[in-house]
Amino acid sequence: MTTQVRTLRAAEWDGWYATLERAFGGAAESPEERGLYRDLTEMDRSFGVWDGSEVVGTAGAFTFRMAVPGGALLPAAGVTMVSVQSTHRRRGLLTQMMRHQLTDVRRRAEPLAVLTASEPVIYGRFGYGVATRQAQLRVETKRVALTLPDGTDDVRLRIVPPAEAVAACERVYARLVTGRPGMLARQPGWERLPVLDPPGDRAGTGELLCVLAEVAGEVRGYARYAVKAEWGDGGPDGTVQLRDIEALDPVVRAALWRYLLSVDLTSTLVSHNRPVDEPLLHMVSDVRRCGVRLREGLFLRPVEVGAALAGRTYAAPVDVVLDVRDAFCPWNEGRWRLSGDAKGASCERTADRPDLALSVRELGAAYLGDTRLSALAAAGRVRELRPGALAEASEAFGSDVAPWLPHGF
Repeated sequence: MTTQVRTLRAAEWDGWYATLERAFGGAAESPEERGLYRDLTEMDRSFGVWDGSEVVGTAGAFTFRMAVPGGALLPAAGVTMVSVQSTHRRRGLLTQMMRHQLTDVRRRAEPLAVLTASEPVIYGRFGYGVATRQAQLRVETKRVALTLPDGTDDVRLRIVPPAEAVAACERVYARLVTGRPGMLARQPGWERLPVLDPPGDRAGTGELLCVLAEVAGEVRGYARYAVKAEWGDGGPDGTVQLRDIEALDPVVRAALWRYLLSVDLTSTLVSHNRPVDEPLLHMVSDVRRCGVRLREGLFLRPVEVGAALAGRTYAAPVDVVLDVRDAFCPWNEGRWRLSGDAKGASCERTADRPDLALSVRELGAAYLGDTRLSALAAAGRVRELRPGALAEASEAFGSDVAPWLPHGF
């Protein structure tokens, strides 16, 4: 087999994307979704593997800025559209594409690469660790009550067409990004993703709705949702399918949740992606009625260890030497001295005796503060070489706010 890895040409996009769709089950996406991703595709960051004239592998990346602990926005490559055709499995094509891509990410001086995985087992061998989790909720709305802060009744709510509210919603979203590690600063074009609502993809729900929350004429929160109307023997039994909810303060957030949990003719609210520290879980009278399930969210890989670790701040003072293993990106191999606190950090090469030994995958898992280094050590994935170093580093890497990726890419 003779294959060629090369950058995608614009005229090849339709065939390249059809190859991706085939690898994910063969069902063609709606014209609206396909058109959106055609517009978002960065051709110079997208490539494929060709076997003769046939595309047998695809991969790409989006140019993102991601919030990290301390509030900085670091450049991050959003790895996406990865596939290998079933006819060409077990021939090293995925490894070849991952190596090609990470070399390009390094060339672009992006210290981080991030992705969401169709199958979690795939990307650990390329140095990606699970850096955020997401909560899935199924709330029995008729069986919970809410404890609400004062002022909730002063919030004005109004339903507007989602397309007309995009600008107002994006202003709210933008104000929240730096306050939660893992959130992405949305580049032009990405504001279309949360309001994508092809009629053929609704699966029995009504159209997407948007409710704006205003205080003194200022939009301070929003929620986007659709209702699936159902009726049982006892009467209406519909479901609110929540797409997203954001708010600038607890009062506005409470007003939006009260509204969503009391939509007429519904008895259930479903959300597939909320942060694990979702405030609703501390407002409800019975959290058991919220059907909480956790799953992995964002996978993260430091592409340049020094720049990545120096680009965030730390919850407690830390001064440790990390012995990093990274066979896939050998420029990261070796010892790094990390020194930092809540004001800033440095991370430089050193010949000093190491304090902790770990792979770049563990660094990726701990980077945003969701996974404790101490937990990884208990699983045998981090080794403490200096007594006390593990507790010091584990505390320092933590985040007071749970990291979270609000949408896929």
